[in-house]
Amino acid sequence: MQHYWLIKSEPAAYSWDDLVKDGETLWDGVRNHRAANNLRSMKVGDQAFFYHSVTGKEIVGIVEVSVAGLTDPKDAAWAAVKVKPVRALERAVSLAEIKADKDLPEIELVRLSRLSVAEIRPVEWNHIISLAKA
Repeated sequence: MQHYWLIKSEPAAYSWDDLVKDGETLWDGVRNHRAANNLRSMKVGDQAFFYHSVTGKEIVGIVEVSVAGLTDPKDAAWAAVKVKPVRALERAVSLAEIKADKDLPEIELVRLSRLSVAEIRPVEWNHIISLAKA
């Protein structure tokens, strides 16, 4: 069964455009236990929203886990995965829009706002995809 996630990156540090240019990247440097456990739970083929944090505060694209079960090369106590871009969203979906949406009351992006790797439930995933097409 496929799972869905959200990964955050500050666009000044590593943006969606950087990922598209690179074609694949190691997602490491996560130093929060819950976020690291989410990385450990990821399987090849799982998809994640790519979220620009700090500047922009919006979901801009979809990535796919290309390699799972890695350890962070800077500290083997932490997890890592590789991700590759799938596609940009037709329209970015802002944090303000998500917070205001009555159909996303429990989304981890809002409920656990400091979490850099969050789980997204299938119903939330599908709703955000529909928002991106509006």
